[in-house]
Amino acid sequence: MTVEESPERLQKVLARCGVASRRASEELIGAGRVTINGHVATLGDKVEANDRIDLDGVPILRDPTLRHYLLHKPRNVVSTAKDPEGRPTVVDLVPSESRVFPVGRLDTDSEGLIVLTNDGDLTHRLTHPSFGVPKEYLAHVEGVPTRLALRRLREGVELDDGPTAPAEVSMPQEGLLKLVIHEGRNRQVRRMCAAIGHPVIRLVRVRIGPISDKELAAGAWRTLTMEEVRSLYAAATN
Repeated sequence: MTVEESPERLQKVLARCGVASRRASEELIGAGRVTINGHVATLGDKVEANDRIDLDGVPILRDPTLRHYLLHKPRNVVSTAKDPEGRPTVVDLVPSESRVFPVGRLDTDSEGLIVLTNDGDLTHRLTHPSFGVPKEYLAHVEGVPTRLALRRLREGVELDDGPTAPAEVSMPQEGLLKLVIHEGRNRQVRRMCAAIGHPVIRLVRVRIGPISDKELAAGAWRTLTMEEVRSLYAAATN
């Protein structure tokens, strides 16, 4: 075993990953909040490169090659890595030194926040329906929905692929709906609004789980902080 592959003390690894200082990491271990490969860790434990470390059930990311970007997708940009029609893609808008992929999709004519990453575990958690990570949208619609129409959205509306789950819905101003859904069906928000007779004019996704950024302009991106990545994992832990 080379020096690079030698087991390291757990608190040292936690500190290097930015979880906490060594002293604070020792306190986390002593409190039973850290596991190694599913087993509660104890002070003095050492870990190897392929060991899985969790804090409060959320994995500690140790792979330095992982990238996590938050992009404000503009309209007329497709949410794929490549487009056979030659249209601009979300991957074109973020750094190219690492191969990343969009997590889920936003319609070409929609805009707002989307995560791009090469973290397969996080991608699975954010897209699999069993985790139900909430996503918040602002929908500018035609007309002014009635209380009855809003109640239909809250209780679930019938679509051609089945009824939707209840949504959190409010109307901050006439013709502007704020919707929080836990599903990820194709063009779901647009179809929901059309089903109540108020087609969407403009749709913006403003939050993914706990992540939002009002300062991120259309077409701009930034790297998610380790705390933000952990919060996404935590939102998708069940």
